[in-house]
Amino acid sequence: MVNELRWTSADLELMPEDGKRYEIVDGELYVSTQPHWHHQVVCSELTYCLQQWSRQTNTGIATQAPGLIFGESDDVVPDVIWISNERLEMALAPDGKLHAAPELVVEVLSPGSTNERRDREVKLKLYSRRGALEYWIVDWRQRQVEVYRRTNAALSLVETLYEQDELRTPLLPGFACDIRRLFPSTS
Repeated sequence: MVNELRWTSADLELMPEDGKRYEIVDGELYVSTQPHWHHQVVCSELTYCLQQWSRQTNTGIATQAPGLIFGESDDVVPDVIWISNERLEMALAPDGKLHAAPELVVEVLSPGSTNERRDREVKLKLYSRRGALEYWIVDWRQRQVEVYRRTNAALSLVETLYEQDELRTPLLPGFACDIRRLFPSTS
């Protein structure tokens, strides 16, 4: 009999405060180093755009890097989320972390095939399985945004947007963000 090592949320609590991001998906541990400057600029700009819309509509809130615990073996830190006021009441637990999927989850790709696979495959499946309504994958090197939307009980790619495009979604009526705004100048 082979015992497979499965990481849990309790294991994450024992990880050192060393500047790395530790996440678990389906019991597998993923470790990321500090993000690139451009990665953080994209997160800040996107959060600002989402939060500006949220203040106008008073329907929810956007934030960066919240703790998102779906269960003992699914404990992640997405780059940006937007959650409605109603879902927030249900999802926010006394531990200060979310225990249900927000409506919108955003991951900004970090360099490296392992990081890209985690966001494009592992986390896409996790957020799809756990009920997120939309998932955006932002690639600051390619200067594009992939939009996945829930159709037939799963998240599916519906469009890829480039710098000349505007990001709009039926999830957030009236929200609009120029893609160009998200990406820092290369000069």
